[in-house]
Amino acid sequence: MSGIFDTRIEYLKGVGPQKAELLNKELNIFTYGDMLQHYPFRYEDRTKFFKIRELNDELENVQVIARIKNVELIGVGSKKRLVAHVFDETGEMEMTWFKGIQWVQKKLPAGAAFIFFGKPAQYGRKWSMAHPEMEPVTAANEKRNNFQPVYSTTEKLRAKFLDSRGLSKILEVLVPQVFSHIPETLSPEILHQYQLLGKQESVRQIHFPSSPELLHRARKRLKFEEFFYLQLRLLMLKVSRTEKYRGQVLANTDLLTDFYKNHIPFDLTNAQKRVIREIFSDMKSGKQMNRLVQGDVGSGKTMVAFIATLLAISSGAQACLMAPTEILANQHFEGLKGYAEMMGLKIALLTGSTKKPARKIIHEELLNGELKILIGTHALLEDVVQFQNLGLAIVDEQHRFGVAQRAKLWAKNEEFIPHVLVMTATPIPRTLAMTLYGDLDVSVIDELPAGRKPIQTVHRYDKDRLKVFGFINEEIIKGRQVYIVYPLIEESEKMDLKNLMDGYESIARAFPQYHLSIVNGNMKAEDKDYEMQRFVKGETQIMVATTVIEVGVNVPNASVMVIENAERFGLSQLHQLRGRVGRGAEQSYCVLMSKYELSKDSRIRLETMVRTNDGFEIADVDLRLRGPGDLMGTQQSGITDLIIADLSKDAALLTLARDAAQQLLANDSDLSQPQNTSILRQVKQQKKTALNWSRIS
Repeated sequence: MSGIFDTRIEYLKGVGPQKAELLNKELNIFTYGDMLQHYPFRYEDRTKFFKIRELNDELENVQVIARIKNVELIGVGSKKRLVAHVFDETGEMEMTWFKGIQWVQKKLPAGAAFIFFGKPAQYGRKWSMAHPEMEPVTAANEKRNNFQPVYSTTEKLRAKFLDSRGLSKILEVLVPQVFSHIPETLSPEILHQYQLLGKQESVRQIHFPSSPELLHRARKRLKFEEFFYLQLRLLMLKVSRTEKYRGQVLANTDLLTDFYKNHIPFDLTNAQKRVIREIFSDMKSGKQMNRLVQGDVGSGKTMVAFIATLLAISSGAQACLMAPTEILANQHFEGLKGYAEMMGLKIALLTGSTKKPARKIIHEELLNGELKILIGTHALLEDVVQFQNLGLAIVDEQHRFGVAQRAKLWAKNEEFIPHVLVMTATPIPRTLAMTLYGDLDVSVIDELPAGRKPIQTVHRYDKDRLKVFGFINEEIIKGRQVYIVYPLIEESEKMDLKNLMDGYESIARAFPQYHLSIVNGNMKAEDKDYEMQRFVKGETQIMVATTVIEVGVNVPNASVMVIENAERFGLSQLHQLRGRVGRGAEQSYCVLMSKYELSKDSRIRLETMVRTNDGFEIADVDLRLRGPGDLMGTQQSGITDLIIADLSKDAALLTLARDAAQQLLANDSDLSQPQNTSILRQVKQQKKTALNWSRIS
């Protein structure tokens, strides 16, 4: 919206410069358009009036019509309060104010009738309301039948009478003034197909609902619109990319056939086979692949990635795999080296620790094409790293790389932009994936290999520690290894958390017969790697660590994960940490340690972990608890564009909106048809403030 909607809010009758400055600072409201989009976050039922004798403790906010009997000031200094004694035909009650006493006192003449609105509380036998909203009774409001909008506000605004009611009064002036100028932003076809209310009526009903049904329709329309344009922008980026960039045709399957016939060490799951087919379809299409592969811990993403590299190499191209840390890059290298050598393919590792002579050889062999697979960290992005023909770039743990860093991969092949495969072990709820990665194709490996035993998870309190130590000892006697994870590295005065160093010392005292490793994020990379390798080789039985082990560590012999102060971790972190065990043939366990007193959300998180091993179910619970803006650094993803829609609650509407956007572009890819003029106008308007999408393209 532009034109009249760009008018500064101070010019609206009843606002002025002082209130406008407060609205700017407190609510980021600068213009008519900003004010119009400051939607209510809930509604209060003003359709019912209560008699005083009908009040009870279970009621929330209610409205009462009562007359002023008398008003008195009680107490002195900071304890001074204004008490209005009011009555109706059924009884008496008190209205009490602790602030704004002089202003309120002037408004309450004896005998006057008011509508009071607030939460009733009973003191002794008398009912009372503290700081109720109030307005004189008129013929109109005595018989009103509406839902009162409640707007978010702040203490500073309330001090200047810009509480929810004050904001509503501003909108009572604004909405009629701009109503006829509100443009329709959806086509007649979309409005009809999805039975949506028009934009003008939706704006009116969201602020001043005339019935519950119309309010519901208004909210549906405005949510749909937000989702629709969010998805439309992403899909247009995708269309633009596929039209603009050709992809290298990688269709030869000779190496893959050889691998399947002679070398593959186990049967692929049906989910792995499906995802491989999707990748092959992309790579042979002539269009550049941008595909996200989601898979829970242990679902076999690495094997899928290796098979994708075989498809690339079989057609004469090279492949690289970029990991976020040296530990993870090393692990990928060790995991894939055997398969590559089995197939007669040269593979190398390039990280910040790679020595100069080895780097020189890698650079030469990349350029002459002898080196087929390069695995590494950000070191792969250096300008000096040049490939003869990079056909496939695999990025592990996408959200740990910036957009600019990933874009550097594109410069590694002058003729064709490489196909890009993003792998993440962080399960993402479908609604979030559609938004974060809406311009990528998404594949999901939703099946674990046969024979894998589910990890048994239990929740234990601090009082159970000796029993837990006994269990740890039993597992080590069987030849297993144990992780013990702490949330902090140094002492915190603010939080009563287990300290890693204290924990290390107490574990050493409890298990003097065993060798311990210790790993934290502040250690030098070589020290961290040394400690990690000791554990991997079985030289130590217990690893005491912070969440630095959250991603990618693979020790099949480790069978127990103990997480201290588990209530302090998010669900995603807990799930990733649990995934460090359960990688061998033996039964594995996760023990969640916590204090006894837990918040409601903490208890839900721990109960969820005990109930299920399904990463996607866990991610859905996490989305409901934390909201989308908190997950995976989504502040830069466009999700903050959403004013009224909610990814965690409006999934069905998001799916409808995406379907509508896909259907629209399928029929009119450049939005040139007359019926889509309003949509094209809105897209151009939004392009002016487009965000930097979390995407590869």
